[in-house]
Amino acid sequence: MEGGISFWQALTLSSILGWVVASSWFDLTKRIRSLAQPWVTRRVLADTPSILWLQASHIASSMRHGSLDCIFSVLSCFVSVPFYTGFLPIVYWSGHRKLARQMTLLMAFCDYIGNSMKDVVSAPRPSCPPVTRVITTNDERGNAMEFGLPSSHCLNTVCLLGYMLHHFLTHGAKMDAVIPVVWDDAVKAPLVLYTGRMYLGMHSLIDVVAGIIFGLVILALWLMIHEHVDDFIASGQNVTSFWASLSFLLCFAYPTPEFPTPSFEYHAAFNGVAFGLVGGIHRHLHPQDGGNPSLFSGLPVVVFLGRLSVGIPTILVVKVCSKGAAKWLLPVMCNTLGVPITSSCYVPALKVSQGSTSKSERKQPGCLLKPPSGFPRKAYDVDTGIRFLQYAGLAWSAVAFVPALFSHLNL
Repeated sequence: MEGGISFWQALTLSSILGWVVASSWFDLTKRIRSLAQPWVTRRVLADTPSILWLQASHIASSMRHGSLDCIFSVLSCFVSVPFYTGFLPIVYWSGHRKLARQMTLLMAFCDYIGNSMKDVVSAPRPSCPPVTRVITTNDERGNAMEFGLPSSHCLNTVCLLGYMLHHFLTHGAKMDAVIPVVWDDAVKAPLVLYTGRMYLGMHSLIDVVAGIIFGLVILALWLMIHEHVDDFIASGQNVTSFWASLSFLLCFAYPTPEFPTPSFEYHAAFNGVAFGLVGGIHRHLHPQDGGNPSLFSGLPVVVFLGRLSVGIPTILVVKVCSKGAAKWLLPVMCNTLGVPITSSCYVPALKVSQGSTSKSERKQPGCLLKPPSGFPRKAYDVDTGIRFLQYAGLAWSAVAFVPALFSHLNL
């Protein structure tokens, strides 16, 4: 049975609420932007010749028609939404449950911090033209609509590979296996990815460097607190209610960008993933979840393939069902409570007309969720809640529902 709220929980929530009020009263986002944006913009312009040289170099020009474009486009899918959707559940189902949940929360943390910094600074990406921007996937098309600094791919790669390397080095790795892993995971792969972000015209050098620096800082901070976070979600008090309150406040604490971008949508999705994972872990923690087996612990191939064949379709079905249920339930609840809502995409009946509101109000959920003091009477974008519940359902199914299926199927 959960007890009363602890001091650190109250301090955390009140601090975020205080930031929301202070940021609104003193217009802190615009003040920070006015200081940082001009300098970053100058650096982006100064880095443009380097990007043009990289795209026009002899090696690049000789492989321009297909090879490099394909290689770097495939690498750009690393730390993308489809990657997270498949990779992290697979790690969890392979028996590395503690590693998977810690990496998922780390990625949610990185996504929020990185996207918040993007929208605070609102710095441009390299201008196209003269830079050639290679976009081959829908994810990259969405990424190109975001601001540039810092590079989310670089930040997330540093944190993900750094944490995996930390786990590898601290859980039974032999020294003769350490050097190749360090070289491949901590040096070669990130360098290729960083070069690819510039080659594709998606980022300038300052974006990449900022992503690496912020990634190292976030990773160092996470390594200090990750065990405490894991202990809390596994056996703490008020876990679900605290995380729900935290998720709610983080939506309002998100900064309003200079103009609308998809960054807030990505945050809402990962915010939902974190909430679904925490709720599922806390309510359905298995005894073996407390362990942290070796990265190469034995699992029969047939069993692992069976888990994949059952698990991946199941979480995708739950994701679709969660979205459908949220599209019906949230508008009904909001109407019952008298909360004014609109919809940017998911609920056609709630879409605002072209002339009834500004573009930023139609497309930017963060703007609709930014209260100056308290909660004003204005239309809130219901798509944010739908997206949150959709990905919360996906994460919950991955850590609670699917493992229960495995038990019934003896997988």
